[in-house]
Amino acid sequence: MALLAPLARLADLALPPRCPGCGEVTGADHRFCAKCWGSLRFLGPPWCAGCQLPFDYDRGEGALCAECMADPPPHAGVRAAVAYGDVARSVALKLKYARRLACAETMARAMARLMPQDADLLVPVPLHRWRIWSRGFNQAASVAQALARASGVATDAELLRRVKATPILRGLGPRGRAKAVAGAFALAPGAPEKLRGRTVVLVDDVHTSGATAAACTRVLLRGGAAKVILLCWARVLPGEALD
Repeated sequence: MALLAPLARLADLALPPRCPGCGEVTGADHRFCAKCWGSLRFLGPPWCAGCQLPFDYDRGEGALCAECMADPPPHAGVRAAVAYGDVARSVALKLKYARRLACAETMARAMARLMPQDADLLVPVPLHRWRIWSRGFNQAASVAQALARASGVATDAELLRRVKATPILRGLGPRGRAKAVAGAFALAPGAPEKLRGRTVVLVDDVHTSGATAAACTRVLLRGGAAKVILLCWARVLPGEALD
């Protein structure tokens, strides 16, 4: 190992760590530059007791947002590391389309602080097989693998499957989104034995309308999961546009 140290130092000089957001040289891997770090909005309590939508102030234990009071979600909340914005979008796109797989580790490190204490199993939101063949990988599965390494919670990328290709949900209303994902997900053979009575963390990169998460959650609950919590890198907050 000592013989490899000089080579490692040369590699660091030739390929120094860079900011996951803008590419500026930084002091360590997965570290954002001061500008990108300052523009990230990290999410956490106080939040809605139902969906974990962040509140501007503490409304008290058990407080719900208006949407959850009108139509409670099937899942037990959406935990997002950051609010969707320019830097969060840049990191997500580098992973998704440029195959910068190190970005999955960057996301997982930020998401780990919100890992539920009772988590039993990490399940990534699946892609349809045609999408995997064209893209080469499932970005949510890459993030789930990084979270598994960081937390010690097992992940299973084959348990939940997308059996129907779905259109882009952007621009569709709530009914259109729900219709588009209806019947799109199914469990693999033997999945109920793995799910029964367990707290499942559904892992994704970006949470937008919630239609996909809700559809996945219903399938997992029908399969025997005791509870499903969504954990993602970024969340599009109300009033924000998904570019």
